[in-house]
Amino acid sequence: MGFFGKLIGGTLGFALAGPLGAIAGAALGHAFDTGEQSLQTADRARLSTGQEVQLTFFVAAFSMLAKLSKADGQVSREEIDAVERFMIHDLHLDHESRRFATNIFHTAQNSPDNFSDFAAQFYNQFRSQYQMLELMIDILVRVSIADGSLSISEEQLIMSAVRIFNFSDDQYEKIRSKYIKDFEKYYAILGCSKNDSNQQIKKQYRKLVSDYHPDKIASKGLPKEFIKFSHDKFREIQEAYEIVKKERGIS
Repeated sequence: MGFFGKLIGGTLGFALAGPLGAIAGAALGHAFDTGEQSLQTADRARLSTGQEVQLTFFVAAFSMLAKLSKADGQVSREEIDAVERFMIHDLHLDHESRRFATNIFHTAQNSPDNFSDFAAQFYNQFRSQYQMLELMIDILVRVSIADGSLSISEEQLIMSAVRIFNFSDDQYEKIRSKYIKDFEKYYAILGCSKNDSNQQIKKQYRKLVSDYHPDKIASKGLPKEFIKFSHDKFREIQEAYEIVKKERGIS
């Protein structure tokens, strides 16, 4: 028996608190409505502590993925495929459990609660278990780049989870770098994506060079620490543009 079959009976006697509880309840209700499980056959034992933890992770993962998939305005086929691969290859869910996960995913997409609500409840459950928090960030990044890029809106949501989980930027970057190819970081430095035209990239590069030129920064009377930062930033922008220019054959 899979995850769904083992926990559904316990869930009937246990109300998962907060926004994740609302998602779980609606998803379970949908399961009954579609005949995926019967009240007569459900095991009505209450959830153990371990089962409650599993259910929280399960519901939070697919609820956060649902909100993340809509961050850039549309849910791509690649993102759906990535979620399904996560169900099968990472969680090894059977057919019944995948149906439950799909119910959660679709329910959360239309939920009035937001991504940060789900992330906060997840953190409260796993705040002392760094590995679980890291795994969640890993999952979010992996699914987000399934369509070939990590959009600004997607990364903003992921960064909200990074902050809620009290992760440092370095911790996040280590996770992110596993999935983002090296050259893509240079697009990120320029504030562009690989889908932008050469003209858009040139325009953005010129803007950044103007904004971060050391002489312009120095004229603002800012602290010397920031001036040093501006020099480093200016050099980083130039290096990134040279790499992107070479990769795209920009003249």
